[in-house]
Amino acid sequence: MVWLVRGILLCTLRLGLGSLDSESSLPPEPHNCPYKCVCAADRLSCAGLGLRDVPATIPAAAADLDLSHNALQHLHPGWLTPLSRLRTLRLGHNELEVLGRAVFINASGLQLLDLSSNGLRALGRHDLDGLGALEILLLFNNRLAHLDQHAFQGLGALRGLYLGCNELASFSFDHLHGLGVTHLRTLDLSSNRLGRIPVPDLAALPAFLKNGLYLHNNPLPCDCRLYHLLQRWHQRGLSAVSDFSREYVCLAFKVPTSRVRFFEHSRVFENCSEALARGLEQPEEQLQVQVGQSLKLHCNTSAPAVQVAWVSPQQELLVAPGSRNGSIAVLADGSLAISNVQPWHDGVFVCMATGPHLHHNQTHEYNVSVHYPHPGPETFNTSYTTLLGCAVGLVLVLLYLFAPPCPGCHRCCRTCCCHCRPRAPSPLQELSAQSSVLSTTPPDAPSRKASVHKHVVFLEPGRRGLNGRVQLAVAEDFDLYSPMGLQLKAGSESTSSTGSEGLMVTQAARP
Repeated sequence: MVWLVRGILLCTLRLGLGSLDSESSLPPEPHNCPYKCVCAADRLSCAGLGLRDVPATIPAAAADLDLSHNALQHLHPGWLTPLSRLRTLRLGHNELEVLGRAVFINASGLQLLDLSSNGLRALGRHDLDGLGALEILLLFNNRLAHLDQHAFQGLGALRGLYLGCNELASFSFDHLHGLGVTHLRTLDLSSNRLGRIPVPDLAALPAFLKNGLYLHNNPLPCDCRLYHLLQRWHQRGLSAVSDFSREYVCLAFKVPTSRVRFFEHSRVFENCSEALARGLEQPEEQLQVQVGQSLKLHCNTSAPAVQVAWVSPQQELLVAPGSRNGSIAVLADGSLAISNVQPWHDGVFVCMATGPHLHHNQTHEYNVSVHYPHPGPETFNTSYTTLLGCAVGLVLVLLYLFAPPCPGCHRCCRTCCCHCRPRAPSPLQELSAQSSVLSTTPPDAPSRKASVHKHVVFLEPGRRGLNGRVQLAVAEDFDLYSPMGLQLKAGSESTSSTGSEGLMVTQAARP
């Protein structure tokens, strides 16, 4: 029993020491990390804790601060002063109704600000001061009904402004409430109360901003010019219109319940003339270029420009010296040059010109279509095949004219020199030659009187495989139409120099 008791005590002691060691091995809490918040490197999350005020101590190294899903009702001026490294601030799903002046005065490096799903009712002129580097501003799902004319002034780097699901009844499209369009690519005004939209100001926006301008689910007026403008955007494939075409509505009878999806039911505009929409937008220039060629685009403006910038089809802002990959250059005169066109250069290039005598968003568009050249080998083969066919045809014609076939050479051998190979004389030709030998008068004697009724025929036994049969040899001038005057003579010896024996049949000459 004693040994058993000692063993139990030793085990208990070891367990106690092990627990002490485990407690001492736990990692220490991060320095200055607020209570119940989670700190991980440069990220601090205090989301969903029911906070009514901003934590008093926030680590200075925080670059991403999440205070969403709490009960924050106000923000103190200068509360971001210690957070010089802050890049992302999430304040969505709180109870903020106003922002106040100098709230973001020390957040010069902030790039994303989320103020969505709060109770904001208005934006003042200085509510967003100090956010010069801000790129994304989320203000959707608030109660915004009023925007100061210069509410977004100073946000020169802003790329995306989300104002959807608010109560805005108007928006200034001519100067965008002080917002520059140099970098802006997305402007979300969907699900508001926009009932009056100045169509000329809407048409004057740059093409890249039209592609990201969301106006769906607003009580738009059933205006002919607005309809034809949006219809053209839909035909051009602008994503902000084509992706939400079913949600574009207009009021047919000026009452809230008379909304018509005008892209699906366009009969409400059947009496509208397209002439009303002409001249609203400058037609973009269509350019065709082949891969590998050079291209130069000029920013044509009505007055000299102080500064010219371009936007590529990939939504890249192009200023001197050019694109990041070096394929596009912006020259000193503001023109755009591409020395070696590639398929990724296909699309719409937009130039923006600024100056004292120009509107700040005066633009010019080029729609560049890039295609591959026709393959060279096909043209090469076709042309040379035609040339070869002509040469072969010419050779055949020459052969036909100057090299007649050999079977007809015997007809012209007496008058010209034929290059055909000599043929063995036929039996008829051989016997004809024998008849000329038997003649007593030389063929060229002048005393010879030619007569068409004088014929000589020889019957001679064949000497080459005829087995003693009689072979008929007819002279060249034998008259086939008078064969009755033939006389058959038999002689013991032939007068031929060959010494052959045979029968001789002669025809008496007629007086």
